[in-house]
Amino acid sequence: MRYSNFVICFILLNALWSLSCKEKNKTTVDKDQSVPLIAENKATNLDISPIEHATAVLDWDGTIIYIDPVGGKEAFDSYKEPDLILITDIHGDHFSLETLQSLNTQKAKIVVPQAVADKIPAEFTPQLDILDNGNSKVRYGITIEAIPMYNLREEAKNFHVKGRGNGYVLSKNDQRIYFSGDTEDIPEMRSLQNIDKAFVCMNLPYTMTVDSAADAVLDFKPKQVYPYHYRGKPDVSDVDKFKLLVNDKNADIEVVQLDWYPKEDY
Repeated sequence: MRYSNFVICFILLNALWSLSCKEKNKTTVDKDQSVPLIAENKATNLDISPIEHATAVLDWDGTIIYIDPVGGKEAFDSYKEPDLILITDIHGDHFSLETLQSLNTQKAKIVVPQAVADKIPAEFTPQLDILDNGNSKVRYGITIEAIPMYNLREEAKNFHVKGRGNGYVLSKNDQRIYFSGDTEDIPEMRSLQNIDKAFVCMNLPYTMTVDSAADAVLDFKPKQVYPYHYRGKPDVSDVDKFKLLVNDKNADIEVVQLDWYPKEDY
């Protein structure tokens, strides 16, 4: 009789232990299954369309972003109306009031440095987000950081003085995109971190040499770099040389060459 009671107790304890293990295993599986859902929430779709020189259109998960829109309304006839417009500087290859006024920008927020805001008529004031270097703003789920852009060479310092214009870093869902605007290889560029796509200028006499651009890129190590804004007067920067300089020292950085000058034949 005592033996039978012992067997029954053993069976009951074993059953309870098994049930407990199943519950623990079930909890572990549920946690594991939540990982793909988190990954799906961070997924992002980004289409990049070069227009010309420093001008581009981004479609980021359905949010339409115009970067330095110039070229008149016809340059954007094939694209959706903008939700965001980012302007880096006052020069005509970055800021065109005529183009801005020709576009349907009624729903758009326009992100600019103060120097550009000073040149925009009052009709646009409700749409403006004025950012100084180092400031940021969140629009459409995208964090927009204003990054300094300026010249270092003595002979070029008056082209772009520190504090007047903005480069921009756009961040969303752990993706970070950098547009340099008109700049040289400044410390603020070299110290950038976790950049997925970097649009880096390189033209003389206004910005920087191919060698300086490559050296800066090797410092901040973006996953991809897009040479843009590479026509000067009279020379055109050698983007093939830029690619060689970068990949000779870091083959992990992908250099993406888009057609930024569709009207030109080199």
